[in-house]
This record gives sequence, structure tokens and C-alpha cells, in this order.
Amino acid sequence: MARYELHPDRFFDPDPVVRKHAREIYECTRSLPIVSPHGHVDPKIFAGNNPFPNPAELFITPDHYLFRMLYSQGISLEALGIPRIDGGETGSDPKKIWRIFAENYYLFNGTPTGVWLDYEFNVVFGIKEKPDGGNASKIYDELQEKISSSEFLPRTLFKRFDIEALSTTDTAIDTLPHHQSIRESGWDGRIIPCFRPDTVTDIATKNWTGNIARLGELTGKPVDSYAGYIAALEKRRAFFRRMGATSTDHGVFAPFTHELTEKEVDSLFRKALRGNAAPEDARFFNAHMLMEMARMSTNDGMVMQIHPGCCRSHNMPLFEKSGPDKGHDIPVLTEYTLNMRELLNRYGNDPRLTLIVFTLDESTYSRELAPLAGHYPAMKLGPAWWFNDSIQGITRYRQSVTETAGFYNTVGFNDDTRAFVSIPARHDVARRVDANYLGGLVARHIITRDEALVIAKDLTYNLVKRAYKL
Repeated sequence: MARYELHPDRFFDPDPVVRKHAREIYECTRSLPIVSPHGHVDPKIFAGNNPFPNPAELFITPDHYLFRMLYSQGISLEALGIPRIDGGETGSDPKKIWRIFAENYYLFNGTPTGVWLDYEFNVVFGIKEKPDGGNASKIYDELQEKISSSEFLPRTLFKRFDIEALSTTDTAIDTLPHHQSIRESGWDGRIIPCFRPDTVTDIATKNWTGNIARLGELTGKPVDSYAGYIAALEKRRAFFRRMGATSTDHGVFAPFTHELTEKEVDSLFRKALRGNAAPEDARFFNAHMLMEMARMSTNDGMVMQIHPGCCRSHNMPLFEKSGPDKGHDIPVLTEYTLNMRELLNRYGNDPRLTLIVFTLDESTYSRELAPLAGHYPAMKLGPAWWFNDSIQGITRYRQSVTETAGFYNTVGFNDDTRAFVSIPARHDVARRVDANYLGGLVARHIITRDEALVIAKDLTYNLVKRAYKL
């Protein structure tokens, strides 16, 4: 296999004028620390700081971006060692799993996953070949040797990646034992939780009543009324803040917001406790709880994130066999202007609230989200997310929102990943794409070179720290 080196001008425009500006702008951000305010890396790896078991478990098992592509080509999740809910047999030989991945590496050409993986192999692990069937064993053995050494322990990589802060995502009934262990260890890496209450705020959630019972256990009082429920949620938020959390996250299907009367919501809550809630009840309860979460964030200062517009677990046979987060979540059409009007009218003018809104529906960027964020002081736009976190996706995001919302109603970049070693790769893509976008503005004399350098540093570092109160 030929030696493969990453081009220093990758992702920059071939136009020599734009490329020259992009290169200079990127150089001013390339070495800035990484701030990762929203993601799904398991804090357990930093608490234990043990070597990663093997290359398959490091690269393949935690990364649904990766195995969804392989699954689309007819490769079963069982063959890739992804556990089944029923405990059924799956592939257990990491070398065989790695060979499947290597033989199909070409599938990732032109995709963001391929771009990230190329960086991980080239830069993080110093491997200058693209995997294939011929070099699969060689690369596996080289990776195994490296991840078994102290230089590639999770905490060592955290420092090497120059991560200033990393937020995990944790349920409202998570006791955060790994965060506590990290604190007690004396290590100075900043790993903080994020309060995600979906499993107790969405009454359609499987085992919702069990989750409510657990909420009561954690707060010391049975949760048998709506008033008690709200008090319990406020206690859990306070616990998360004591553990370092600065934000909440809400993965709702739609950003519908509506405030119910106290009588209406208490009736819905009790109905749900009896197991009698209908789908329409869940829709209105979720809408009300977004209003409640905005109220709480206005009072306690936690940044509120809303991640709507995803049909979770679209492939039901796969869900029943392997569970959620297995690459079968699909975007849906999403509306914001009318759905969020009630929340924004109540809290969007309050300087105490920071509300960061994401979308998987790119058509809403210029039509709805940029105009909303360009008006309401509390609202900011989250970066291109999930399926749009790519070279073209980030470019389209900047093109769609900048003229209406500007740069300073956005919040920089977040990697939103479970795959820890992909974090520097993802941030490098965002820095390069933003540099290229700014370079184009300079080349067309829309902004000056000096303005571009300032904006680039803000997009990379300052805006995310300010927005997430880090």
C-alpha cells in the first residue's frame, strides 16, 4: 500500500487567492485548545485511565457513524461485535472484526467519517497507510502495540489533544460515579456532566414510571405529584451543577412549546403514572416541560440546548435486536418559528437565559433559525449537527446563517461524539472549513484579513467558552 500523507491544504478552496487566505487564517487557530461542550464520550475511560482493550473496541464498537455505513452494505452488527439486547452471540474476535472494517475502508471515501479516520490514523497514531485487506493485520498489530503503551492512555491523550474542557451527556437519574472518581483522583483534566432529563420528562419513554421512582429515591421523597416532580428535577439540576455541569440537553422529537395550566399538567402527570397516557398527552407534556426547563435555566443559569428533529430508532427490527444508538436514527422535517414562539415570547428576551438550538433540517437555517437567533437575545444557533457535521455541511451552515444571524449569534463548534480519539479530527475539520469560508469573504473584500483572524479565533475558542459558561 502506498504511503498516505494528509495534504496541508486539505479542504481549502483550489482558488489560489482564497487558499492563501484560508491557510493564514487556519494557522491562527490550529493550535488553540479544544473546548468540547457537548458530546457522549464515556467518562468511565478517564476515571479508570486503563489502556483501550483493542483497535476494534477503540474505533468500531462505540462509533455509530462507522458501523451504520457497514450495516448499509449488508454487514451485520453481530459480525462487528455490537452486543445484542438478548445476549445472543456476536463476533468476539477483534482481529476478525478489524479485518471486516479494513476490507471495507473504501466505503468511507468522500464521507466525514473517512476524513476523521484518515486524521486519526495519520496524526493521532502515526500510521501513514489507509487500511485495506492487505495491511489489516499489520495496522492492527501496530495499533495494539501503541494503545497498550502509557503514551496512549485516555488521560495522556486528553492532554495531548489539548482539551481544555469536555462535557459528557448524562441522564437526570445518573449518580455520576465516574465524574466523582475523576474528581477524587486529583487529575486536573476538566470532564463535566450535562443534565439530560429526557428519560424522566418524556412520558412516552420506556420504563418512565420506573425512572420516576428512581428520581424519588435519589431526591429522598416519592414523586407522586407534579409539584413533587418539579421539586425533584430542581434538586437533580442542583446536584449536576455541584458536579460542574453548566448545561442541559433536550433531545425532543419536535421543538413544540406550550405552557399548560397547573391543573392540566398535574392531571397529565398522574395519568402517566397510572400508565394511561396517550401519544397526544406525551406531546403536550413534552411541550410544557420545555417551558419548565427554560424557566429553570433562567433561574439557575444552566445553558439550555434543544436537539430536535430526529426519528429515533427508525429500523424497529434492528432496535428490538440491538437497541438504540445503532445508526438508525433518521432526520425529519422540523418547524421552529411557530413551535418555539411561546417559549421565546416568555423567556427569549431574558438576558439570564442562553438557549442553543440545533437542527437536522438544513432548510430551516435561513428560513427560520437564523432570523430567530438574529432577533431574540437569549437564542443562539448550535453548529452543524450530526448528519450535517461535514465539510459541505459546515460550509452550507455558514452560508445559510451568517448574513442573517452573523457570526456572534452562533456558538462555535462541538463534536457530539462517542469516539474519543476522533475529537481532534472533528475540530480540525471545523477549523479548516471555517478558515476557508472566512478566506472567501476576505478574497471578495466582504471582510478584512484582520477581521477574519479575530472572527476565526472567536469561532474556534471564545464563542464556545462564553456560550457554555466555561
